[in-house]
Amino acid sequence: MANLYGKSWTRDELLQRVGDISQLARIKPTTLADGFEDGVKSLDVTNGSGLTFSVLASRGLDISTATYNGHALAWRSAQTDKHPAFFEPTEKNWLRTFYGGLLVTCGLTTIGMDSEDAGQKLGLHGRASHLPATYVTYSGEWEGDEYHLSVSGKMREAIIFGENIEWRRTIHTRLGEKRFWVIDEVENMGYSTSPHMFLYHINLGFPVVNENSRFFSPTVVAEPRDSVAEVGKEDYNRFQPPTSGFNEKCYFHTMKPNAEGLVTTGIVNPDLLNGEGLGLYVTYHQSQFPYFCEWKMMGQGNYVVGLEPGNALVLGRAKERELGRLQFIEPGEIRKYHTEFGVVSGKADIDGLIQKTSI
Repeated sequence: MANLYGKSWTRDELLQRVGDISQLARIKPTTLADGFEDGVKSLDVTNGSGLTFSVLASRGLDISTATYNGHALAWRSAQTDKHPAFFEPTEKNWLRTFYGGLLVTCGLTTIGMDSEDAGQKLGLHGRASHLPATYVTYSGEWEGDEYHLSVSGKMREAIIFGENIEWRRTIHTRLGEKRFWVIDEVENMGYSTSPHMFLYHINLGFPVVNENSRFFSPTVVAEPRDSVAEVGKEDYNRFQPPTSGFNEKCYFHTMKPNAEGLVTTGIVNPDLLNGEGLGLYVTYHQSQFPYFCEWKMMGQGNYVVGLEPGNALVLGRAKERELGRLQFIEPGEIRKYHTEFGVVSGKADIDGLIQKTSI
């Protein structure tokens, strides 16, 4: 049954009260038509819980704008939802088309710092978020008294004489749910072994991120990436007002999973919703994402915290190979990733998040 407006409803009870279910929940396809965004295809998801988000079919089926009852969840950069044709893959120019957004996927063959590996020059964070989706489908279907909404599609990263990687994604939610799921499959469609690096760049911003907000995680160790992050490392889970001249800080977390092998992390601003608190959590499988980076950026305008589960750290492919950690995907092999995103609203939700992140 769908839980809406403080009550559980059957399918028949709801359909008697609306002309069409789109009155309560829908997926609306749109095409952006201004400036650098011109031509970008989007699917705007509303599921009746107060949660809305935009899935960019032109950008890897990643998630751009996201809100809950009018509260922004994700940080948005000045780059806007740029068309992938503007992508500059060299060095750190990935940043010229990094719109922020709730979910930007990094990979499929490299993540992290730009580097030169095996004679190949690799740009920051790879090409994944600039791959346009094909065979895009979206649906809203009743299954008994539950109404399911989903978006699916395929992306391909390939080059002649090199990798041929297909990436299949489904984003799924239900009527009345404050959560959704991202299900990814990455398959080596080629005939040679390929490096495989994969990371979710989850970018939370104001008002979820503010000076009284807190990052919750089952952290055993939070290792500063460099000397900049070493300063104030004891406050990795706390934040500050926008600060002039702030230099980004990254922390590599060793997490303790629960008995099912799941790790939950999240950020909550306790001041929102009249002091009840609002935030967002992410639950992932540690076997799929054994590494986690926290990106803490407290600058003016660039005021964002990134939660970044991945199958590697963000030091670049050359460094991962040097350290013996670089993962590979064999011909015909499929890697699967299943991750839950959800809104935290109110004391009961916050208590639940604290319980899941306690060690």
